[in-house]
Amino acid sequence: MGRRLGRGPGRRLGEPIPPALLDAGERMGVDELRAHQLDRLRATLRHAYDNVELYRRKFDAAGVRPEDCRTLDDLARFPFTTKADLREGYPFGMFAVPMEQVRRIHASSGTTGRPTVVGYTENDLSMWADVVARSIRAAGGRPGHKVHIAYGYGLFTGGLGAHYGAERAGCTVIPASGGMTARQVRLIQDFRPEIIMVTPSYLLTLLDEFEKQGLDPRASSLKVGIFGAEPWTEEMRREIEERLDLHAVDIYGLSEVVGPGIAQECVETKDGLHIWEDHFYPEIVDPFTDLVMPAGEGGELVFTSLTKEALPVVRYRTRDLSRLLPGTARPAFRRMEKVTGRSDDMIILRGVNLFPTQIEEILLRTPGVAPHFQLRLTRQGRMDHLTVRVEARPEAPAELRAAARESIVRAVKDGVGVTVAAEVVDPYTLERSVGKIKRVVDERS
Repeated sequence: MGRRLGRGPGRRLGEPIPPALLDAGERMGVDELRAHQLDRLRATLRHAYDNVELYRRKFDAAGVRPEDCRTLDDLARFPFTTKADLREGYPFGMFAVPMEQVRRIHASSGTTGRPTVVGYTENDLSMWADVVARSIRAAGGRPGHKVHIAYGYGLFTGGLGAHYGAERAGCTVIPASGGMTARQVRLIQDFRPEIIMVTPSYLLTLLDEFEKQGLDPRASSLKVGIFGAEPWTEEMRREIEERLDLHAVDIYGLSEVVGPGIAQECVETKDGLHIWEDHFYPEIVDPFTDLVMPAGEGGELVFTSLTKEALPVVRYRTRDLSRLLPGTARPAFRRMEKVTGRSDDMIILRGVNLFPTQIEEILLRTPGVAPHFQLRLTRQGRMDHLTVRVEARPEAPAELRAAARESIVRAVKDGVGVTVAAEVVDPYTLERSVGKIKRVVDERS
């Protein structure tokens, strides 16, 4: 691709960041970082035990106290925190500071039960802005760049988390939020931002709108896309970079730990997300045995906050599946592999484990179909049945649609090992999303 890397304020994208732009945390060596982590971890365990009744109860039940953490490996002796724990404490039972010290509250949607509520002190908000600013710099953002934020604002952490981080990075913020897709495209055309922060599924919707308006997305001003809030694949990266002619990089976060900015992919390497370990300590555990996995082995991501005041979390089970790798662009910080799915999103179909991202990889290799799809689970007699519903590309003729349907069924059978049905539907007929898209529709009784 002929990237327009030299345009706009700042330096060329895709090159290593100058050392002068690294902050103090990024300049630490591994030994210094580990000592830093242990000090902060012990303080976090004490803070949680002394100020959160649920943690005091769980630590006591497990027979551990904060002073039992003498090395980083000792963290494995402490109990996990789950989303159910946060819901049990609804609304403010997990807060570790008096309410008068809380400056902001965020919450999940609560569509599957009580929402999970998180609070932030003044220091928490400043730390959050710092790690998002660090993430934007790692993605190639520089002071003076305009950042179009299409994450939702409100109780969802995405919009405001990105907003204050971009301001902290010295960027100009365009707080577009989600929705009003045609207007978003017009704003991108008129305001000419260099960076967009958005979920990858909504970015695809914006791309469709560019083309509906007769605009060439590759001619836009965008040079970097920072995509998060849902799993996406390397095939999706190639699709986005080809259609938009930009650098597509991953950001990771979840509201229970802080929001976006826990980890970030560096634009010069695009080889996984460096975890900002001076604030968030990662582990990988076996989702079935709960044991900590050796370095490089896959499993479920678990995070312990190291600097949060209002809502410290100890060994929070994210349900995201990944593995930890050595640092590259930021050598002291370990990388997490791109999240390919969640342990609670896994479909078990006739004894075979299947993730939506596996289907996405197949669809992105299939001529004639767009990367807009849903998986429909039904039960026929005693057997579960999965139908892959995917949109055709507008230019795809009828014969290409038929060939695509057969290709999808064959590729899933060969690559995943299970038989599914496939439907190729008309363009723009599947429900669009302005946030996290619902990939699986379970209609089993």
